Amino acid sequence: MELHITGTNTELTPRAHSYIKQKLTKLSKHLPDIMSIKAEIVEEPTKSKQQRYVLKATVTSGIGKAQFHADERAEDLFKATDRAAAVLTRQLEKHKGKIYRSGRRNPFARGKFLQPKAETPGKVVKTKHFVIEPMLLEEAITHMESLGHDFFLFFDANASEVRLLYRRNDGDYGLIEPEFKS
Repeated sequence: MELHITGTNTELTPRAHSYIKQKLTKLSKHLPDIMSIKAEIVEEPTKSKQQRYVLKATVTSGIGKAQFHADERAEDLFKATDRAAAVLTRQLEKHKGKIYRSGRRNPFARGKFLQPKAETPGKVVKTKHFVIEPMLLEEAITHMESLGHDFFLFFDANASEVRLLYRRNDGDYGLIEPEFKS
C-alpha cells in the first residue's frame, strides 16, 4: 500500500506525519485490498479558527478500482485527521457491505482477499526412467494415444534424433525438434 502525505501552506512536523500515517494505515483492516492513500493537509487563513485545517484524503481500492474521498475541517490537524479517518472508515465498511450483498459467496466481503504468494521455485518431486526405442512419427502418435498422455518423448528413426510429440488444444499434434548447442 502506497501512502502519500503532503502539506500545503503548512509544515508537517514528524509527530503530525506519524499520526496521520498511523490513522490512515489502520483503514486497511476495514478493506485489506487498499492500493494507495493520498492525504493533503491545507492550512487556510480563515476567520473561523474551527475550520483552519483541511485534510483531503483519497483511498484507492484494488477491488473494482473504487475510490473513496474525505474532506474534513477542524481547528487542529489531529482532529481533522480523526474526522477524515472516521468518514473513510464508514465509506469502506459501506462498500464492503455492498460487495457482500451483491454476491453472498464473494470472498472479498468475508475478508478473504488474495494474498500474494511468495514465489518459490518449483522442485523436482518425481523422476521417471524409461527406455526410448527408435520409432516413426506415426508409431509415436499411436503410442501416445494408447497411453492417454498429452505428450510423448521418442527417438525418431528417420532423423536419428530425440523428438517431443504433444497434443495441441485444437486436437492436432505438435512436434518439438531440439537442437543441441555445440
